[in-house]
Amino acid sequence: MAVVCESAAGWLLDELALVNKWYEAGGGLGGGAPPLLHNEQDTKDTKASYKLREDFFRLYKPYFTLQPAPAPAETCAPQSDSALSRCPRVRKKRKRPIAYNQGELDALEYHKAINDLISEGSRLLIQEGFNKGLLHSPSGSEEQESKIVSKLYGNKKNLADLCDMSKDMPLVSLPEYAVKVLDTESPFSHDGDYLLHITENASDFPQIIHIMGEQYLIPPKSNFLLSDISYMDPLLHYKKYGIIVIDPPWENKSVKRSKRYNSLSPSKIKELPIPAMAAPDCLVITWVTNRQKHLRFVKEELYPHWSIRSLAEWHWVKITQSGEFVFPIDSVHKKPYEILVLGRLMHLDNSTSRELETSLPPIPEHKIIVSVPCSLHSHKPPLSAERRLIFVLPHHCLLLLCFLCLTQRF
Repeated sequence: MAVVCESAAGWLLDELALVNKWYEAGGGLGGGAPPLLHNEQDTKDTKASYKLREDFFRLYKPYFTLQPAPAPAETCAPQSDSALSRCPRVRKKRKRPIAYNQGELDALEYHKAINDLISEGSRLLIQEGFNKGLLHSPSGSEEQESKIVSKLYGNKKNLADLCDMSKDMPLVSLPEYAVKVLDTESPFSHDGDYLLHITENASDFPQIIHIMGEQYLIPPKSNFLLSDISYMDPLLHYKKYGIIVIDPPWENKSVKRSKRYNSLSPSKIKELPIPAMAAPDCLVITWVTNRQKHLRFVKEELYPHWSIRSLAEWHWVKITQSGEFVFPIDSVHKKPYEILVLGRLMHLDNSTSRELETSLPPIPEHKIIVSVPCSLHSHKPPLSAERRLIFVLPHHCLLLLCFLCLTQRF
């Protein structure tokens, strides 16, 4: 089970087990295709299963820890004049007042409000994780192995590379809004054009496709659109979606410095045609960084613009396999959690909205999802396969907007 344990506060998730379940032959659970999996069976077997490398989740120490306050300097006790002449004079450093900007003040206030939820709720789930064997104290060899994972695979292709490659792919001449179905008789080497149209893997086993000299594994019962946000028409004409999960490339200084991917401005995010793709009772979930500016934008501007009513805020709490937060809970600039904003599409007809609200499962407020994060950059825990996390809806087709690559499941 992907959910190792649950409590009133939330869930402890085994992300590795869930991802591996996707890529089992006959698993039938769609989602984004994580790289660097290995085949467990002969490649001639059309029922082959794949597993993500376990070392991507071997995180045993926090990314950094708060340094303890330095011990006060020793001073000489009053002695004779000759003794005093040998005692160095210690100058007291004047403490500079810490001046927070408004964004930092808002973040501190927000953290203060949810601190007990994160700390206490996580503590109980982490303890249960130790009891069930998911979490454990590392051995010396495990700690050493976890340090070299990022070095070994740091030059592998990632989502940003795929998006850059798509810009060089030749345009295809297909009928408007065509859907390309992968050949179920030959699931291990699909070569072809995948740009600007929906590609389906309707089979019950994973399939490998080749794009610009790289291999990508497509999970069972899933489909994808390789495009940027300037061309989303195939999704608009394909079907309506009961759940839409959005992970925007938010503007921030670290992304700009690292140049990992291009960010989207708030005005560009608002242009996404979410209402046109959403079913009448669609649940919209947006990943938000810990910048209060982004959170306020989603709740006060973006969701109202899309006619979505904000229902709840959940938090993904990131821990190590030894049960520690990846960042200190009291760190000013880095927090061990990220925010999800859940909302539901509203209707112009108020009576229809009220009727749907009474018939659909309620969305609980302030739930936490605790898991060991994957070392792949910006990898989020999957939400689609656990019905205890994403509730049973009349329209269970899910759309995952993972910029700039779009993936969905049946």
